[in-house]
Amino acid sequence: MGTPSLSRWAVLVLTLVLVGLWAPCVVSGLPNFIVILADDVGWGDLGANWAETKETPHLDQLAAEGTRFVDFHSAASTCSPSRASLLTGRLGVRNGVTHNFAITSLGGLPLNETTLAEVLREAGYSTGAIGKWHLGHHGRHHPTSRGFDYYFGIPYSHDMGCTDTPGYNLPPCPPCPRHRTAARETNKDCYTEVALPLFENITIVQQPVELGSLARRYAEEAARFIQRASDSGRPYFLYLALAHMHVPLTPPLPPAPGRGIYGATLSEMDALVGRIKEVADSHGKGNTLLWFAGDNGPWAQKCELAGRLGPFVGAWQRQRGGSSAKQTTWEGGHRVPALVYWPGRVPAGRTSHALLSILDVFPTLVALAGAALPPNRRFDGLDVSPVLFGWSDVGHKVLLHPNSGAAGRVGEIEALRLAQYKAFYTTGGAMACDGSTGPAERHQPPLIFNLDRDLQEQEPLDAASGEYRAVLPAISSAYAQALQDIAADNVSVADYSQDPAAIPCCNVQHVGCRCRGAPGATLAPHVEKRTPRLCL
Repeated sequence: MGTPSLSRWAVLVLTLVLVGLWAPCVVSGLPNFIVILADDVGWGDLGANWAETKETPHLDQLAAEGTRFVDFHSAASTCSPSRASLLTGRLGVRNGVTHNFAITSLGGLPLNETTLAEVLREAGYSTGAIGKWHLGHHGRHHPTSRGFDYYFGIPYSHDMGCTDTPGYNLPPCPPCPRHRTAARETNKDCYTEVALPLFENITIVQQPVELGSLARRYAEEAARFIQRASDSGRPYFLYLALAHMHVPLTPPLPPAPGRGIYGATLSEMDALVGRIKEVADSHGKGNTLLWFAGDNGPWAQKCELAGRLGPFVGAWQRQRGGSSAKQTTWEGGHRVPALVYWPGRVPAGRTSHALLSILDVFPTLVALAGAALPPNRRFDGLDVSPVLFGWSDVGHKVLLHPNSGAAGRVGEIEALRLAQYKAFYTTGGAMACDGSTGPAERHQPPLIFNLDRDLQEQEPLDAASGEYRAVLPAISSAYAQALQDIAADNVSVADYSQDPAAIPCCNVQHVGCRCRGAPGATLAPHVEKRTPRLCL
């Protein structure tokens, strides 16, 4: 009589053991994801894209071992909107982030928007963000409230606060004040009164930031995160948003002759990416997808401290004044370098001409994780895993380009890509190195360029030509359908209100919010530099 009972217990125990073993296997069988986002990097800053560039051997090796995407675009041509689109898969006209947040911003990426980190964490991923955030830092807009288990970095651009070693900028900015003195005369674009903060989770661990060691610290924290996640047996998602190549530039050593400050900083970024690849490979080569891309094009008004556009010079705009790079809807503003590396899954040494976007990161990684897209909203990104795996080279049929500050209303859809054709409904140039800005011009009917023949965007099609008349109806229809789709969507509105009380400050009693533990201040030998100082 006892044998059947014992058998039932044996089956139950075996079942529990198998369930216990199977559950983590399901999670651990998922791929890891690393998304590295470079700041203000030019399409031509990648040696694999542009032969004149010699400073990126690690990125070029990444291209040789993975797939290079040469028609890849940011979702906006400036910081906050581009990052919001990466983490939501939606354009700024949908997710509400149409321009940059300030150090005094109370809001950020709207809380009803679901981030990639939130979806992946729900799917069992360990999630970490390292580097620049710029999607709100006050209250619940902080990264640790937006799906990230761990955060280490600067809450906005690293030119939005003073430091003791300001690095290279044009025009140059002064170091942080050390004493309370009368207001100093300085450039209006410099932040002189509040030091730049470095966060670990919700704690300011350094203020002002030591910019010269930032790349090393980011690499170290990324390696620690990967190690912790690997030890836990969970898959991980690491979002590494670099300070490179945004000003101020802080090359690690005096630049070698002929390379310049920009080249030396580009080399540092390249080495950092190489280090992250090395660490990821050491924890199971073939288990991790690494996606490298830029957030927007070079900041041309910074002159020799700005990156290379490659062939995408926006010649039509340049003839009329202003820059055709960052903040604009010209190719130089939003066509960015992009590489995907996943040994055994993504073909090595391949160049894809598919029309892709940073918007595609969200739906693609969600699909690869076996998760579902958030309901009750529409997405501008696509699951492009067939393109990544080399099964297809077809991406977007239509891609929209919003104004990012150069001309017109911020966030407004001003240009549209359909196959090889690009139509402009509004043109304008951002500030150029020479100080000029191109005037805003409305175009009805639109200017249309054939990028197959004219990557420089120099000569629009003649409106009387057969080619123009043939393509205009399809462009007009696509533009109208896109606007209708946006109008019918569940659209969010970001809070752009400001209050000086929202400025991160580890010690309001000190000039510039300086922490005693920050470099330049007296620190007792036994005191750890990471002395916690809550800021929220």
